[in-house]
Amino acid sequence: MEIKLVVGLGNPGQRYEQNRHNVGFQVVDLLARRWQSIFTPWKGKSFVASCVRQGFKVILLKPQVFMNLSGESVSTLVRFYRLELNNLLLVYDDLDLPTGVIRLRPGGGAGGHKGVKSVIAALGSQQFPRLRVGIGRPPGRLEPAAYVLQNFSRAEEEIMGVTRELAADAVESWLREGLEQAMNNFNAQPASLPNEAT
Repeated sequence: MEIKLVVGLGNPGQRYEQNRHNVGFQVVDLLARRWQSIFTPWKGKSFVASCVRQGFKVILLKPQVFMNLSGESVSTLVRFYRLELNNLLLVYDDLDLPTGVIRLRPGGGAGGHKGVKSVIAALGSQQFPRLRVGIGRPPGRLEPAAYVLQNFSRAEEEIMGVTRELAADAVESWLREGLEQAMNNFNAQPASLPNEAT
C-alpha cells in the first residue's frame, strides 16, 4: 500500500501547544481525531499516528524536536519508508498570509520559516507539497519571533477554529484528488471569517 506522510510543524511541549507557531501540530491533531487515530512515540524524536484513508496508508507526524531541527525527524521517517517527496505534505504557519487563509503549493523556498528551512536542508530538496496556514503579521513593532510564540487572541481564535477544519479538509482533498485539484479547491478560498483580529 502506498504511503502518504502529513507533517505538522510545531514546538513540542505543553507550553507551546496553543501558539501561532504550532498551527501545523494543531491541524494534524485535528486529523487524528477525525480519523480516530492515536499518536505514539517513534524513534525517540517523533510522534506518529497512522491509518488507512483513500486507499493509502497515511502517517501523521509531529516532530518532537524544536522547530529549527524539524528536518531531522522528517528526513528520518522519509528515509525509513523510502518515500517519494510528492507523497509528503508539510503543514505550517505562515506570517505572509492573513489569519484564516490557507494555501497549498507544490514546492518553493522556506519564506523565512525556520522549520521549513530545516526540512528543506535535511531532504536536500524544495520540491515537496506544503500547506501554508495564515497567521497574519505581528502588530506594531512586535518582533515576528515573539509574535509566533504567542497564543491566538480571542478574535483570531474564532477564525482559526474554522481555519483548522478547512486545512484538514484540504489535506483530505490532497489524499483523495491529488495536489493540483486540492489547490483548485482551496487556494481560492477567502478568509474563514471577516479578519477583524489584529
